[in-house]
Amino acid sequence: MVTESLPPNALDPIAFARQVRRLQRLTETPWLNQEVARRLDSKLDWIKLQPNAWVEWAPAWGGGGALVAARYPQAHHGRLDPLAQAGAVWGRPAGGGLQGLRQTLQQWWTGLDARVWSLADADQAPWARAGAQMLWANMSLHTTADVPATLRQWHRQLAPQGFLMCSGLGPDTARELRALYARRGWGLPTVDFIDMHDLGDELVKAGFADPVMDMERIQLTWASPQALLQELRTWGGNVAAGRFGACRSRAWERAWLHAVGEELCDTEGRVRLTVEVIYGHAIKPELRAPMQPESTVSLEDMRRLVRRKGAG
Repeated sequence: MVTESLPPNALDPIAFARQVRRLQRLTETPWLNQEVARRLDSKLDWIKLQPNAWVEWAPAWGGGGALVAARYPQAHHGRLDPLAQAGAVWGRPAGGGLQGLRQTLQQWWTGLDARVWSLADADQAPWARAGAQMLWANMSLHTTADVPATLRQWHRQLAPQGFLMCSGLGPDTARELRALYARRGWGLPTVDFIDMHDLGDELVKAGFADPVMDMERIQLTWASPQALLQELRTWGGNVAAGRFGACRSRAWERAWLHAVGEELCDTEGRVRLTVEVIYGHAIKPELRAPMQPESTVSLEDMRRLVRRKGAG
């Protein structure tokens, strides 16, 4: 893909690859992701289905896995990392030495899987044959280069009547920074994040049914422009094709801090920024044999359909 041919608000694949490497080096889940995970988890209060197996997408980055595991303590918990290389990666044992090894093996045999699976290996994961009853994808929508392809991956991991819980940043995120950058001629500070209505349409195209979209705007404040900049760096980098193409200087960083302090501070002297979070919930409908002259069904879904027919 040639970056120069992309619209300014599109995702630059080269910058995105750098962001992926940066996310892989994180030692803890960003604070914002943890807060959104808490809010997404509260929406499970309204879901009656109690999954016996669920999959956590991008567990290190997205966050919230511990909340869901506490909510469904008897359910099998799988982890699928789209950033992982082929070849399953083992999580760290809960303790060291022989005791840690025993705990890891116990997790494996009870279905509380300690492994983190890559997309290349997902067909061999414990939930792959029957599908999971839930897929949890917190703060993942804005970290993918291809939203439709990602939604199809989520659909593939679920069993019929399984459901999706997802979240991500919406288009009003950092609108104050967008306006500041436009006034200063600094290019774009972010890509255009997906709108919740567009997300609903894409979920249907991916094969989901009954999508429910929700959105909220959160006003965050920081004590200084430096604190805001430090926080933004934990959210990932600027991957917009219309961003400034070269490295910024120390002088520009000082100009950025001055501009933010001058234009984005409230009456109390705190830097204020809007974050829009969108939430999605959808169901994978019951499998049916294709009736149209020509239909497309994934190989794994066809196997599940055959197995269900045989069981009936």
